[in-house]
Amino acid sequence: MNIQKYLTPEFKKKTVIVITSVLCMGFFLSFLIDVNLGTDPCTFMNLTISGLLGLSFGNWQLLLNAVLLVFVLIADRRMIGIGTIANMVLIGYVADFCRYLWSIFLPHEIFTAEPFRAIIFALALFGFIVSASFYMNSEMGLAPYDATSAIIGHWIPRIPFHFVRIAYDMLVILIGILAGGRPNVGTILMAFVLGPMITIVGRYMTRILHPEAKTEM
Repeated sequence: MNIQKYLTPEFKKKTVIVITSVLCMGFFLSFLIDVNLGTDPCTFMNLTISGLLGLSFGNWQLLLNAVLLVFVLIADRRMIGIGTIANMVLIGYVADFCRYLWSIFLPHEIFTAEPFRAIIFALALFGFIVSASFYMNSEMGLAPYDATSAIIGHWIPRIPFHFVRIAYDMLVILIGILAGGRPNVGTILMAFVLGPMITIVGRYMTRILHPEAKTEM
């Protein structure tokens, strides 16, 4: 094992980016869940299934990612890193913890009454998409859910990744519907926006992490 690579400024920078991104994802996700206008496709599916099974959102998300991790280990273990563990463990539990705090300290009306509900949804949706894009482009490993879409994208390189991601997220939404969930506008919107946003942020991240590389915009 090359210990030196873990002590480089680049590795430290990537670690800060991925941990911060994952914490922000859990934070913004808590608002998206509480305003109930739509979440990312994975959360939509996991909220529906966790409700059916009587599990907390964090527990079910960790369990599902643990199962998918087996596939990633077999298909392409290079996808696994600090970001994998951070995403698997932190996002669901951070969202659960934040929702607990909101239930104590924030008035319920801001999640149900307009225009507060719409404003919170718009801000949280934007924050979640940007945070997710930074996390996926941090080069520190992907959650098994995200790694699966990346692996599929590598299997069919002729199709741009953002199209693969859209199809992947739409399939997950379908699974959530079959499990009894009803997707809101935010869930459909994120299915179409997340893939392209990941690509755009990826170009920006390349300039940050690899300033010597020339990125074609």
